[in-house]
Amino acid sequence: MEALDRRVRQFRGREELWPLRVPSEPILLDGVIEEALGDSARRFDGVTLRSRTLLELTWDDGVAWSAWMAVLPSKTKLYCDTDPHETRILASGGRNEGDENDRVFLRLLAESGGEHFGIEMSGGAPSRVRSSIDDRAFLTEIFVELFEVTGAEESVRRALGGQPSADFQHDVERWLDRVASRQPPAANPRPPS
Repeated sequence: MEALDRRVRQFRGREELWPLRVPSEPILLDGVIEEALGDSARRFDGVTLRSRTLLELTWDDGVAWSAWMAVLPSKTKLYCDTDPHETRILASGGRNEGDENDRVFLRLLAESGGEHFGIEMSGGAPSRVRSSIDDRAFLTEIFVELFEVTGAEESVRRALGGQPSADFQHDVERWLDRVASRQPPAANPRPPS
């Protein structure tokens, strides 16, 4: 945790990302763990640092991606993402106990298709969505923005059986009703076998 705190202090603030701070490029969490623990790093699963999963997306082929946060001893929030290949540290947020920074992180992630944080969001509409944020209007807004930025509108229409409405937001609301899990994801889900 101390190694993560040291790294976070090096992140830079950018006006368009306030109140978040970002590294110059995403940092591999395994690299920080290995640096801190040396040979013992193999026995440490970085996912145990996860405090809350903000968003978890799963596609029909079983591929999953998640955005999550951890709270460091300094109370700074650490925002990460995990895909089947790696876990990256994307940003840090303020020390407040509320979820406002979590929402800012997801909003900035969606509006840039991940570009603000050095990643690229792709893959079309997932078949399952889980979130610890229980605000359907907010999640709809996030997905409308993400799908428009990444050009994935057609994948939402296909998921709805090709019955689009004249209003894409309404299509996303219907899609989200079909794919959203009603339960918040576990803080530390077991890694896939």
